[in-house]
Amino acid sequence: MTQPFHVAISMDGNGRWATRRGLPRGLGHKAGVQTVRRIVEAAPDLGVTTLTLFAFSANNWNRPQVEVDGLMMLLDAYLRSDARRFVESGARLTLIGRRDRLPPSLVQAIEAVEAASAGGRRLHLRIAIDYSAREEIVRAANDWRALPAAVATGPALDAFSRLVAGAADAEAVDLMIRTGGEKRLSDFLLWECAYAELWFTDTLWPDFTEAGFAAAVEDFRRRERRFGGLSAGEQRAAG
Repeated sequence: MTQPFHVAISMDGNGRWATRRGLPRGLGHKAGVQTVRRIVEAAPDLGVTTLTLFAFSANNWNRPQVEVDGLMMLLDAYLRSDARRFVESGARLTLIGRRDRLPPSLVQAIEAVEAASAGGRRLHLRIAIDYSAREEIVRAANDWRALPAAVATGPALDAFSRLVAGAADAEAVDLMIRTGGEKRLSDFLLWECAYAELWFTDTLWPDFTEAGFAAAVEDFRRRERRFGGLSAGEQRAAG
């Protein structure tokens, strides 16, 4: 059985990539879609079993309307054009985030791909759209209050984690990657990243390559994760 390995990526830098080239920001987002395709295809060969991509935050509604509309259309087109690719490659796609504020056509595209790819086992691809980690934690807390007492007194952390992630197969993030030079989480998977290893790069998302992805994973595998305990050397010394 493959060891679960969850990588999350904050795909930052599309707009700046376009601006630096004297192009409309929308062309940067289009270029970013090509990077998404390359990274999704590379993920399973790097041992990634779950890949979560931050596509549109709850705060992104504050951007100019023309950019928001362009992003919604681009997401819709990506899901419709790549639906068969998900199924044929064994990838399962799910959306995390709110759906009530999304265009109906985009919601239909999401639901269609989720249904068609439900049997995928090679990679679980999660796309965060209209997503806020803080909102998800608040929603989970409200759901927790409504649970019967017998359920709420079970393994609390595991049960609450499933509520936050909205799925029974929720996994903590092992590696969080952010492109674009910024070094913050920006309300992305705050609960799931409690013990995630962080990897930042100045590379803008459209320029992020499979080699860069592999380098991040290789760096992760060299790190020793202690989860609050002792390192192997410290354990031997403590003997």
